[in-house]
Amino acid sequence: MLFADLVARTLQLAMGPRLKAELRFGEVPGRTRSLEVPTRHGNVPCTVYRPPSGDAGTGVYVNLHGGGFVVEHPEQDDPWCRYLAAKAGVAVLNVDYAVAPQHRFPVAVEQAFDVVTWAARGEHDWDGSRLCVGGQSAGGSLASAAARLAWENGGPRIALQVLQYPPLDLVTHLRDKSSTVDKPVMRPWMSDVFDRAYVPDPAVRRDRLVSPAWGANAEGLAGIAPALIITCEFDRLREEAIRYAEALKAVGALAEHHDVPGTDHGYNILGFGTRAQTERTYDRIVDHVRRAVGVAGPTA
Repeated sequence: MLFADLVARTLQLAMGPRLKAELRFGEVPGRTRSLEVPTRHGNVPCTVYRPPSGDAGTGVYVNLHGGGFVVEHPEQDDPWCRYLAAKAGVAVLNVDYAVAPQHRFPVAVEQAFDVVTWAARGEHDWDGSRLCVGGQSAGGSLASAAARLAWENGGPRIALQVLQYPPLDLVTHLRDKSSTVDKPVMRPWMSDVFDRAYVPDPAVRRDRLVSPAWGANAEGLAGIAPALIITCEFDRLREEAIRYAEALKAVGALAEHHDVPGTDHGYNILGFGTRAQTERTYDRIVDHVRRAVGVAGPTA
């Protein structure tokens, strides 16, 4: 059994069923096409979700899925990508980036940045000057890294980065991260599996692109893309995301920090999640994306 398959099976057993019917948003239409984006680490498969209107010249949102940097399942974000394209009126580019341990840091980070750079060009049927990047869990970490590289390299301009329950401190082991519930979703063994697969050298985990909330890595980020940061009340990763949000707020780069109450990491994809809670958070993100790319009108 491949490493990623073993981890995926372990996650399923540890976290319970995924994507129950009410979280699939089956009533939301989806218009998709597949393409490959060239990057410094080879072509990356992506799925483009178009708004139901089919209008050209919309903004674009680059989406990076979760999975601990080791599980390759971009299709898990299909409900979210359909929802965002339909409700925010943007093209959504769902990225099938390379995963560890076959491809360790910085491969996924550099692929994410290269896809963002490609999406920002003027040769597509969307407006690359109105660009957002976001992800959940590991994808949120990759989105933060892509936004930082864009800031450090003087472009492309990112209107908004959306970081949903992201791991932003791989220096600190999960056993040393607290939760207010007895059995949080994130278990200490996950640090041993995910972090070691993605970044085997503990010293490298201090890198600003791996652990942006660790130590002084979050200092001096004035001018970075504004961030919407979503945390969960019971999540072991909550505190590091709050630290990052506070650092961004200090330099005027925080669009909003929203804490989803009474739930844990993966609430929108795991068996304990609810439709109402997921939809409320999705609509909050949609509102931010619409404002960031200049789409007028209500969320509908």
